[in-house]
Amino acid sequence: MHTHSFGAYVRCFESDDWPGVAELMLVSAHKLARAGADFLICPDNTIHRALPWVLRRSPLPWLHIAEVVAQHAVTRGFHRLGLTGTRYLVDSEVYPEKLAAHGLEYVRPNPTERADINRFIFEELIAGVFSAPAVSCMQRVMQRMRAEGCDAVVLGCTELPLIMNDTNSPLPTLDSTRLLARAALQRAAT
Repeated sequence: MHTHSFGAYVRCFESDDWPGVAELMLVSAHKLARAGADFLICPDNTIHRALPWVLRRSPLPWLHIAEVVAQHAVTRGFHRLGLTGTRYLVDSEVYPEKLAAHGLEYVRPNPTERADINRFIFEELIAGVFSAPAVSCMQRVMQRMRAEGCDAVVLGCTELPLIMNDTNSPLPTLDSTRLLARAALQRAAT
């Protein structure tokens, strides 16, 4: 396992410097390759936005979090997924490309919802604050997504499962980080 300071990544996010994120990822990839890793994973959904700059220079293959989620959604029989996560993720094509490749449709949060979700991820969840307003916001977003035909929702942020799960969500949840961890274990065991 290797990572840089989250602050280094956030500085790149805020300046829309995805090649910069890729450089950070590649430093980690090379360290892990030298340590004997067989493949690589990144449990942070947003950082996957830099994978196009990473893959062509990576010393090892990567499991893609959105690919893992898409495969799981197909296996469970879902057809239309709600996307949640940071604004950097939901504004990107990280999930849409992988979902479309599996014949899955998706619904993104609207601009106001994106801003609200992004705010409580960065101002509350990463600081260990789990507020009732954050849960209510997520439930409203998911309720709207359900009304738009979604049959499941992607928890596309490592911290979202801290406040949302199948017991308090209006839709079945797909915990992307947990699904990636399981896929990594399965791959490592083969």
